Amino acid sequence: MTNAPITLFAALLGCLAAVNAGYVPDDCMHCICVVETGCHMPDPLCHMDVGSLSCGPFQMKRNYWLDARLKGGPLMNDWQTCSASWTCSEQAVDGYMERFAVLSRLGHSPTCEDFSRIHNGGPNGFKSPLTLGYWALVKTCLIGGPELNKVDLGQLAKNHTKLG
Repeated sequence: MTNAPITLFAALLGCLAAVNAGYVPDDCMHCICVVETGCHMPDPLCHMDVGSLSCGPFQMKRNYWLDARLKGGPLMNDWQTCSASWTCSEQAVDGYMERFAVLSRLGHSPTCEDFSRIHNGGPNGFKSPLTLGYWALVKTCLIGGPELNKVDLGQLAKNHTKLG
C-alpha cells in the first residue's frame, strides 16, 4: 500500500493555503483599500496627489510599485496595468509590506497599524506622527465592520493626503 493519496492530499492543502495567504491580513488590506478609495476601482484610474500620480484602489504611486516588485515579483510589468487589477494591486501591497513591514525594521511583528502607516507614509511611515490620522481611519474601519466603512470612511478618506 502506498501513501500517494495522503501525500497528494497534503500537497493540495498546502497549495490551497498558499493561494489566499497574503502577507497583509485580509481585514487590514480591505480597510486600507476602503480608506484609499472606498474600495472601488477609481475612474479615472489615476489622479494627481502630492505632485505625482496615485492609481488604483490602493492609490499606488510608481515608486511604491517599483519597491513592491522587489518582493512581489514582476507585478504585470507595468505600474498602471497592475493598478487596474485588483489581484495585482493586492500583490503589490503585500510585496511592499514584505519589504518594509518586517521584524528587523520594526522591532516587533508587523501589525495592521504598521501596514497602514507604511502604506500611507512610505518605508518609515510607521514612526511618523504624520501617519497617525491615516491609521485612525483604518482603525475605525476595522472596528466598524463592513457596514460602516463602505460610505462613511470613503468620504473621510477623500480628505487624507498620501505621504509616501
